[in-house]
Amino acid sequence: MRGFSRAGFYAAAWSLLLIGFASAQPATNAGCTASPSVAGTQVWRCDNGITIVAENGARFELKDANRDGHIDSVELSSKALLIEVRKKPGGNPFKVLTPQAIAAVRGTKWAVDVADAKTSVFVADGRVGVSRRARGRGVVLGPGEGVDVEPTGPLTVKTWGQPRVDALMARLGQ
Repeated sequence: MRGFSRAGFYAAAWSLLLIGFASAQPATNAGCTASPSVAGTQVWRCDNGITIVAENGARFELKDANRDGHIDSVELSSKALLIEVRKKPGGNPFKVLTPQAIAAVRGTKWAVDVADAKTSVFVADGRVGVSRRARGRGVVLGPGEGVDVEPTGPLTVKTWGQPRVDALMARLGQ
């Protein structure tokens, strides 16, 4: 009986490990394929023209909310992503959702960084709307602008200095 309970314990432990591993993976790649880069980042290229560069160790999940087989948002829980979305007429904007913020866009290149209780959004090209997950008044960022979204305080748009931009882009292999 003792051997059976030990075997049962190991079977249960492996089952939980496998279930935990499976739940940590995205439900679908939503038309995207991943490839590693020399910089240690991971590059996702999607069939709808979206490119995502993930910082090494970034935790995120690709989403297909309307279930059309194409990515329409990313849920980012830690580290940084650099996103490039081709401009398209109409349709729903592509979104990056973090614990603190929602960044939505129709066509641009921008980075989103999650650390502790803060989300930072920086726009390299185009325009991005940023608001808190809890809603409220949002801001619109243009090229070279960024915002830090913290649990409290106003959303203040700032022109980011080159050292801050360079540090974030270096983490993304840019």
